Amino acid sequence: MQTASYRNHPWQVFFLVAIGVFMSTLDSSIVNIALPTILKDYESSLAMTEWVVMIYLLTITCFLLTFGRLGDLLGRKRIYATGLFIFTLASLFCALAPTIGSLIGARLFQGLGSAMIMACTPALLVDAFPDAQRGKVLGLNGAVVACGLTAGPAIGGFLLSFGSWRLIFYVNVPIGLTAAALVLVCLRESKKQHQIDSFDWQGTLFAALAIGLLLMALTHGYGWGFLSPLFIVTLGGSTLFFILFMKAEKKNPSPMLDISLFRNRLFALPALSGLLLFCSLFFMVFLMPFYLMLAAEFSSALTGKMLMIPFVFLLIFSPLSGTLSDRMGSRILCTFGLFVMGTGLVCLAHLTAPHTVTDIAWRLALVGIGTSIFVSPNSATVMGHVPPANRGTAGAVVASARNLGMVFGVALAGAVFHFVFDTRSGGVSLAAFRPEHTEIFMQSFRAAMLTGAAFAFCAMIPSWLRGPEK
Repeated sequence: MQTASYRNHPWQVFFLVAIGVFMSTLDSSIVNIALPTILKDYESSLAMTEWVVMIYLLTITCFLLTFGRLGDLLGRKRIYATGLFIFTLASLFCALAPTIGSLIGARLFQGLGSAMIMACTPALLVDAFPDAQRGKVLGLNGAVVACGLTAGPAIGGFLLSFGSWRLIFYVNVPIGLTAAALVLVCLRESKKQHQIDSFDWQGTLFAALAIGLLLMALTHGYGWGFLSPLFIVTLGGSTLFFILFMKAEKKNPSPMLDISLFRNRLFALPALSGLLLFCSLFFMVFLMPFYLMLAAEFSSALTGKMLMIPFVFLLIFSPLSGTLSDRMGSRILCTFGLFVMGTGLVCLAHLTAPHTVTDIAWRLALVGIGTSIFVSPNSATVMGHVPPANRGTAGAVVASARNLGMVFGVALAGAVFHFVFDTRSGGVSLAAFRPEHTEIFMQSFRAAMLTGAAFAFCAMIPSWLRGPEK
């Protein structure tokens, strides 16, 4: 239910939401460019370094539905402001981490704060603006996401050339403190009734265990052996907890996730295609810094500028595609966007180590254009086809699908790359990369990009099957 404060001050709400969204997305992209440096600094393996990215995304994915539901029950300002504070404090701990293990632990708490931020933002925006502007405002929110993702590589590359990778976490502290203060002072609460008696703690636990165990199996399956008892037990545990989660949600009168929502094709199919798109996208996001800095031998500053390219196009096209979706629906736009993105990944797969900046740039641009055409119309469709009382949960589902796709993308990209690289190099660690390993690196990179493209093309099927909006 909308409040008078939101109806009277929609752009104030948008500004306060944009701060949190920008900070969360900035941190996602700014860390990726530092991964090669973190790997060498700690002398860790690729599988362990992956967890710097994955633990953040995994924590967000596991708790988005939790905080989306708590936002519906307790009020979204409370959850949002708390998330900003936790995120800021965890960023400081990341900057001070003495070991790779402590960095991963701090990133877990950073992801917890980010989950609280992301779970509330779609519902805050949809509540604040009239229905006729839903696609437009979600498109503008997509532009804010693009700003954060765009600024991340540039800022990260600059900070890496200027000093330690730890600076990329220090930069969050002043932004987070400012944002938390503004939210507490300016934003009014969305709901006056505060009750958590019926909150689905059991479902929350089962969902977190199911997703966490699945990611562990995907990430370490090659190292453990796909027929090893450890892999089988981990994967089996994930399946068991997923079944328990589904049973718990059906029995609970106030579930964390209302399973009946997935009977709506304009909710379920866009959520699935969104998961597959972000899985595909993060094949590129995770591996491109390694390609640019190790195989192409670009500087960290130039790498940062190159990684801005897809997100610059996201910044340009997201508001346009959101506005178009208000007029023509999402089916054609989303399906076409997936095709463009998959084509871009196929083109990236045909790169060689000595390619020029221009050769790489137009391929990255294709990926960014395809993503930007897809994201805003897809989100507007999901948010526009659920009851207002479930918008917090629906927004959390959209964000969960996005982040689960990101986690799967990182895990699968690492698994495919590691399998090919390890097999053809005789077990050489990527931390010990030398110029003579470049050809093997490119073969591994090519296999991963083609796998990512396959996910994008497969996502076109549920995207088209959603049918037209009524």
